[in-house]
Amino acid sequence: MGTGGSKSTEDGSHGGEEEREESLDQAGGQLYLSLKMENYKRKGDIIPHVFGSVPLVGSWDSSKALPMERESASMWELSFVVPPNHETLDFKFLLKPKYNNAPCIVEEGPNRLLTGGTLQGDSRLSIFRLNADEVLEYRVFIHADRVSPFDLAASWRAYQENLRPSAVRGIPDVTINSLPEMGAEDCSSTSLELDLEHYVVPAPSTNSGFVYAANNAETPRSLGHAGVFANMNGPGSVSYSFKDAGYSVDRPATIKEMEIIVPDSSQVYSSPGMGESKSVGTSSPLQKQDSHRGLLVDRGVGSPRLVKSASASTFTVDLRLDTETKNSMPAAAGAVAAAAVADQMLGPKEDQHLAIVLVGLPARGKTFTAAKLTRYLRWLGHDTKHFNVGKYRRLKHGTNQSADFFRADNPEGMEARNEVAALAMEDMISWMQEGGQVGIFDATNSTRKRRNMLMKMAEGKCKIIFLETLCNDERIIERNIRLKIQQSPDYAEQPDFEAGCRDFKNRLDNYEKVYEPVEEGSYIKMIDMVSGNGGQIQVNNISGYLPGRIVFFLVNTHLTPRPILLTRHGESKDNVRGRIGGDTELSDRGEIYSKKLANFVEKRLKSERAASIWTSTLQRTILTATPIGGFPKIQWRALDEIYVGVCDGMTYEEIKKNMPEEYEGRNKDKLRYRYPRGESYLDVIQRLEPVIIELERQRAPVVVISHQAVLRALYAYFADRPLKEIPHIEVPLHTIIEIQMGVTGVQEKRYKLMD
Repeated sequence: MGTGGSKSTEDGSHGGEEEREESLDQAGGQLYLSLKMENYKRKGDIIPHVFGSVPLVGSWDSSKALPMERESASMWELSFVVPPNHETLDFKFLLKPKYNNAPCIVEEGPNRLLTGGTLQGDSRLSIFRLNADEVLEYRVFIHADRVSPFDLAASWRAYQENLRPSAVRGIPDVTINSLPEMGAEDCSSTSLELDLEHYVVPAPSTNSGFVYAANNAETPRSLGHAGVFANMNGPGSVSYSFKDAGYSVDRPATIKEMEIIVPDSSQVYSSPGMGESKSVGTSSPLQKQDSHRGLLVDRGVGSPRLVKSASASTFTVDLRLDTETKNSMPAAAGAVAAAAVADQMLGPKEDQHLAIVLVGLPARGKTFTAAKLTRYLRWLGHDTKHFNVGKYRRLKHGTNQSADFFRADNPEGMEARNEVAALAMEDMISWMQEGGQVGIFDATNSTRKRRNMLMKMAEGKCKIIFLETLCNDERIIERNIRLKIQQSPDYAEQPDFEAGCRDFKNRLDNYEKVYEPVEEGSYIKMIDMVSGNGGQIQVNNISGYLPGRIVFFLVNTHLTPRPILLTRHGESKDNVRGRIGGDTELSDRGEIYSKKLANFVEKRLKSERAASIWTSTLQRTILTATPIGGFPKIQWRALDEIYVGVCDGMTYEEIKKNMPEEYEGRNKDKLRYRYPRGESYLDVIQRLEPVIIELERQRAPVVVISHQAVLRALYAYFADRPLKEIPHIEVPLHTIIEIQMGVTGVQEKRYKLMD
């Protein structure tokens, strides 16, 4: 009851007789009230209820008492809306058994009185006497807040649609079900004769088939239209020498160096002018005139461009919210943007540009790690590119180089390899100076001389963190070698598989003879992390927000193959009505899908007893998962649908008619648009990061039953889709997207269980 408003007050403080600063009987708006009861000692299947006078409940008949909803394992909640100038309401709590007709137990003591949103009298526990010797005590909280007419309409719709108790009330956050006994009328697997392949539908063309990870890396800028490197001897050419790990670059100064002026914090916040953004609902200091500048921090709709000011102590603000604008802050919301602003304002612990330089012998998973890290950082909103030196080498020197090309005593081969490494590094630095943030430099970089060359090139332009991958498991190395021969373009023209393996092992021997582990600078060492037996990570001289996130991500990643199944809940009653948000139950079609999904999961994961089912906390996903037996079920609040704030329970036509500015704002930029008192897609991405980390950490299959916006964001992570595409990704109802995770990368398969 009052679902639309309850989320907007979750973080409100609870207080029995707290004085409110504003008068609650002033004109306009309504009162949103939240009653909560807390008890850590559960007693069977007893559910707290509320009954009382008009307009709270409307009857002192205990059989018509309203059930409270379980908010957590120990907390129950009931929300409702009343006029702010209501007369005194009197009510009581009572306990009713869930599954039998035993008598209700009414709390002891006088009626509770509510006037002007404040509970009258002394705060007291709710005491229930079960028998002469047993007493239950509940703590009681009340929170009052003013709501707009839109909130009121959404709350009333939710009340009307959810008046009868939900079928999922009382389910704890984690449950383990036994296999249910289902007959033919319940769409059992026998009656369906389920053939998984029968339900396969084509996946989007952008993700069909296997793509070698290095081929997704950045294409060399010096590559000509004919597919070869352009003449390097023309005007503006780049030349390199590698004596004593030094280098020289002859190029015109065509790229203006980026300059960021750190503002004086005592002046930044002195602006008295505050402007409100209607689409964001947050206040920010705005630039009123040229002589008076402030810092705008946009939390969710977009990050303003920071431009060099004529003054040495302030930022100027470009308010054009253009995602393609160069030198913009990360597009990610909340903590990511806040960290970026803090680093720039308070003196960054890291340089503005970050280079992750891979180090390691061949067949240690460097390219796979680079591609995975690139995908993660892009999804968080950081402008990230993967520069694979092997791709540069193949484009410039061909793919048919034998192991002799990689000998340390082959001066021509050494010069050629150093040349393409320098070209790739120069391209990465140029890209950073044009606005890029994180470059992933993917090569063996196995000697101190090579790493010193890279550090010298990066000096004053970007911070380098070395990421070294070490593996001592011969079985894994052998597996990676065989995968390399199968997938790498270096051996695409080698018809003899075993001959290719011998050549690659000779190449590996050449690298091992000169390999020098990283001991200099800032570094992260991943030691036996792919073995599945724990491994370890060593870090040295790592600081700053983004490096910390990178370390945390790497700690939780591995190469164990397993499927992740993504699906929306079965069709809900709000889907049928065309209403957004809400917490309604399933329609008849939705219930059929839930049973078909159970049969599908049982057959697809019949040998995977360690698999788990993840849902949101909204009942349409929980009900969809209910028929699935034999697997742990875990509810994630982070998997709840995008919160639409005051638009909860409305149709898009109603929004267009009653809130045209919001409707147009959403159409212009669905990624950054934030519903009033609600969320944007960027907000959803931020809260989904723990889910992504846990999905990466899992070694068994996971079935995620969630909502359209949430699954769009999760799918974009696995499919490496740009942020701007997320709101437009198709995630249809009654369709399962199977993501296969493993050493070969990410592949997908789709199953449509209903027409």
